[in-house]
Amino acid sequence: MPRTALRRDPLSREAVLRAAVAVADERGLEALSMRHLAERLGVVPMALYKHVADKEDLIDGMIEILLADLPRPAADRRPQWREAVVASIAGVRRLHGDHPWLRRALETRTLRTPAVLGHMEHLSSLFLAGGFSADLTHHLMHVLGNRIWGFSPELFNEAPGRAAPRRSTAAIPDPGDYPGILAIATDARARRPDATGCDEDFEFDFALGVILDAAERLRRGRWSSPH
Repeated sequence: MPRTALRRDPLSREAVLRAAVAVADERGLEALSMRHLAERLGVVPMALYKHVADKEDLIDGMIEILLADLPRPAADRRPQWREAVVASIAGVRRLHGDHPWLRRALETRTLRTPAVLGHMEHLSSLFLAGGFSADLTHHLMHVLGNRIWGFSPELFNEAPGRAAPRRSTAAIPDPGDYPGILAIATDARARRPDATGCDEDFEFDFALGVILDAAERLRRGRWSSPH
């Protein structure tokens, strides 16, 4: 690969982060390296460390850039809280379509950066403005969990690209041992005969709706935690 001409204009943190997003979009998060990023920007790798401490800090910043571009729907009147919450979460969910690496990046974060806290603050404020107590809002944010970041916290997800095929020495499951799962699968196949899996968008919206319906009932009943 020919070496990229050296950059002449000053480098900025935002330029580094946006270039990193572009590299991850093209090659995936695992292929993102300081060397590839430096080549993209036309600088030597050491120049990047004036703007990011290491790869983890780089990924934190990439998330920061994406979240900063999101609209922040407001709830000017109490009845608007639900629409604003749904629109805010939908905005994050749409990011996953353009940036398939984002889910993995979010799942591996260990620091609550200002950008992460800002999104949590925005949603918390919408609930509080909607008449939810601080107590109920606290527990509701726990229930929502990863859904505030646009994905469902499901285990054993066979999403493409998440994991390489692996061998197993476990016994092959006999469908007859799992009549409940078989009944659900049979019904789902009858409803969507051409589908190759669950409709993830529908499942996400359904779960979010169930949670927010329950939240509204608790708000109206003036629920509070026992301690």
